[in-house]
Amino acid sequence: MLQPDLLRNRIGSSLMVLAALAAGVRAAADDPPKPSVPQPPSSATTADALPVDRSVGQRLANFTLTDAVTGRPYMLYGYAGKTGMVLVFMGTTCPVGDVYMPRLAEISRDYRAKGFVVLGVNSNAHETDAEIAAHARKFQLDFPVLKDRDNLIADAALIERTPEVLVLDGMARICYRGAIDDQYGVGARKPAAEHHYLRDALDSLAAKQPVKVKATAAVGCLIERVKAQAVAKTSPPRVRPPAPAIAAAHDADAIKAADIGQVTYSSAAAAIIQNRCESCHRPGQVAPFSLLSYDDARKHSAMIREVVDNRRMPPWHADPNYGHFANDRSLTAKERATLLAWIDQGAPLGEPKDIPAARTYPQGWSIGTPDLVLEIPETYTVPKQGVVAYVRFRVPTNFKEDRWVQAAEAVPGDRSVVHHIVVYLDTHQKERAEGLGGRHFCGYAPGDMPSVFPEGTAKRIPAGSDLIFELHYTPIGEVRQDRSKLGLIFAKKPPVREAFTMAVFESDFMIPPNKDDLAVASSTTLSQDLRLLSFMPHMHLRGKDFRYTITRPGQAPEVALSVPAYDFGWQSYYTLAEPLVLPKGTRIDCLAHFDNTSNNLNNPDPNKLVRWGEQTFEEMMIGYIDVDVPVGTAVSRAPGRQPSVGRQVLQALSGRGPRAAAPRQAKP
Repeated sequence: MLQPDLLRNRIGSSLMVLAALAAGVRAAADDPPKPSVPQPPSSATTADALPVDRSVGQRLANFTLTDAVTGRPYMLYGYAGKTGMVLVFMGTTCPVGDVYMPRLAEISRDYRAKGFVVLGVNSNAHETDAEIAAHARKFQLDFPVLKDRDNLIADAALIERTPEVLVLDGMARICYRGAIDDQYGVGARKPAAEHHYLRDALDSLAAKQPVKVKATAAVGCLIERVKAQAVAKTSPPRVRPPAPAIAAAHDADAIKAADIGQVTYSSAAAAIIQNRCESCHRPGQVAPFSLLSYDDARKHSAMIREVVDNRRMPPWHADPNYGHFANDRSLTAKERATLLAWIDQGAPLGEPKDIPAARTYPQGWSIGTPDLVLEIPETYTVPKQGVVAYVRFRVPTNFKEDRWVQAAEAVPGDRSVVHHIVVYLDTHQKERAEGLGGRHFCGYAPGDMPSVFPEGTAKRIPAGSDLIFELHYTPIGEVRQDRSKLGLIFAKKPPVREAFTMAVFESDFMIPPNKDDLAVASSTTLSQDLRLLSFMPHMHLRGKDFRYTITRPGQAPEVALSVPAYDFGWQSYYTLAEPLVLPKGTRIDCLAHFDNTSNNLNNPDPNKLVRWGEQTFEEMMIGYIDVDVPVGTAVSRAPGRQPSVGRQVLQALSGRGPRAAAPRQAKP
């Protein structure tokens, strides 16, 4: 039961602006040390810090909550006299929170002997004790995770997100609130944290010194409340906002949620979620939670509203002013307004009989049953946390003759940790002087479709070729294992057109430290007619925007694809709704900009001079395009400047050059 004083105090206590995230100990307060002496507040000292909240220095009201794992009650004031306490607000499906669970467990162990207690608090109204207990066991947490029923504690403390932490001194006075550190964010992660906010606050308390940084912006998932509450408005989640060009294009035909009328799940919301969200938000896929049912959508409605409102979801980064794409995942203006209206109206169910029939999804492969499956040669173990460098595997095809591929699909063994897969083709031949045609074979990124070529078009795998699997893994807070694979469907008839992947790239560039909007351009001129099928811009963590411009002979330049808010987290393909016929002499220009400043949340080090390189802390500028030509026609470049590093790029990507670690070999 909650203490009556909490229920009394939560109603007008604008100063109680704290409750938080962390991890703690299940130890009682035996022989408590003397409480630390409260210090006068000081101003924040880092770019991530917020102005000191009025709650800092105030005492958090007492409460008693039950541990979801053991059923044991815990009273906040039962720890009076300890060096300090950490309250960490948690959820069971927040990816930012999950990746911090091992770190919180480490902090709990490291500071236990110094007299600190860590208490987890789960305020998500729709998460059950059983779900909370399973989550705690999954991450082997050794501190209580308390169930905040009806989100009373979160409301009283005006907490918005998980994982936010509160640090209290021995008298339960708030000394710090905000982020654990600055390594992980929404769609962003650094190789290591630069600022260790929580540890710094605890070290200061242990030394009886003032906490220098008293408040920072918490990042993560919105707490799912029983009903909407007025909460403290801190800074918005630290994500790269949509580009003004995208916002302006959408706003031009925007429909206000207020103009939609009454919306229920069964009447409209279910169909939109089914068509736009379920491909990722279902069991076994990359999204952190399922959206297959009304209950799923209702209990995640706050996060759905945020990511739809700020256009983070569905993930689609093309400027709608240019091009038409078969795999466009974006919401229409009406769909967006309808979803927002449904949530604003309380997410009503409507008539259950009107809910669209559940979809059936292919098991394992979306291209159908492959004719051949090629697997990486060994299971790869992904650690709990940190940043994993690219991993490469060499897989021989053992083809005795050329094979024509009509469809190819790369499939992660564990989608929860596979950020993306790129499969390269190594023919064991010297690079053709005319370019890089055919070396990039296919790939996978969350939400993207497999490579399926038009009728009569196929990609050729020459006899004796090897495939190089390049995998980028992202730890999620627990050890996972992956064995990704590639499925191939061969053309049933001899193709009339051959598909190639070309790379329009520039490698001779440098990005100075703390430089924003650095432009890098590349181009190629076609020496024969061809059809353009798709695009894939590729940069690393400092990539900011990317644009393809096509200039046919005697015609004005035409922007074919603009990605004004490039996101390394998605590695998206853009498949044209209809192929573009490009005559000989057509020029393809690519223009990219890079942000090497601290404003770029993904930037591993804004003080570093950055050059071309295969690691994510280096940079690339590649405008991939898929094209097709009549069988027997080579894809070539017109005479003129040739990229001097073409052979070096191919060698690095195939693992045969000095820049790349040798890929693992498939065992005989």
